[in-house]
Amino acid sequence: MFTFLHYYIFSYFPFYLIVFFLFGILFQTEVFWTEGRNITLSCNYSSAISLQWYRQYHGSAPEFLLIILHGTGKVSQKSNIVETDPRFSGKLNEKKTRVELDISSAKVTDSALYYCALEPTVTGKQTTLYKNLTYVNHPVG
Repeated sequence: MFTFLHYYIFSYFPFYLIVFFLFGILFQTEVFWTEGRNITLSCNYSSAISLQWYRQYHGSAPEFLLIILHGTGKVSQKSNIVETDPRFSGKLNEKKTRVELDISSAKVTDSALYYCALEPTVTGKQTTLYKNLTYVNHPVG
């Protein structure tokens, strides 16, 4: 089961940050931002091994942004999006009860639906785990 927190940043001036709620995560309902300001999206949680952030543009599939490990509190994996755009960063708060995605100097092109996932999430074509399986019939008796 996946737990998500949805953020949507509309591409208007000022930005409208809308937060949607699923599966018992605490959230802020609405925050207003203007282009060029820093934005922090946060997701409160009680237990997780890893925490992920995803971004979804209207009409497109979700894109993986980054993974933060609960144990270390550090980003363990970044997408090319985050690697090439230093405006995106992730962290846990000191008590390790909230994961945050920071977007510095927000642009209209950052307008998207942002997901916080508390379990690994599939967003694209996955490889087959078992290939070239052979059926062997062993008679009983």
